[in-house]
Amino acid sequence: MGLSVSDPLGLTAQGLPTYERVNLAADVEHICGLVEEYSVERVVMGHPISARGEATEMSRRVVAFAEKLQRRLKCPLVLWDERLTTAEALRVLRDAGLGIEKRRRARDRVAAVLLLSNYLDYLATQAARRSDAGGAP
Repeated sequence: MGLSVSDPLGLTAQGLPTYERVNLAADVEHICGLVEEYSVERVVMGHPISARGEATEMSRRVVAFAEKLQRRLKCPLVLWDERLTTAEALRVLRDAGLGIEKRRRARDRVAAVLLLSNYLDYLATQAARRSDAGGAP
């Protein structure tokens, strides 16, 4: 499971060590620990919907996991479209000259950074639009 956190201003995303999933309880506990350690205000989780924007078996599993995790969190959880983040991560790593094995090990962490970066860019765009509209929602 790729993990990343943003800086306190929400401008950049930094990768954390990849987490090897154990079981539901341990996975939830690990994420809750990171939320506390990094004073996370919102958890953004990749939502693996199909290329056509439809639910898949994996997206249904992610939604079920997100619902269980949300019950334990003291902050909001957002599911964010993760289409193409893994492919983009592999492209970035390939372009950086990493070999196949190093790309495989770094893929999830880089995908998590890209996912969070995309979300932060979205928030910045929304804030700029509100500002341009004179503060209207």
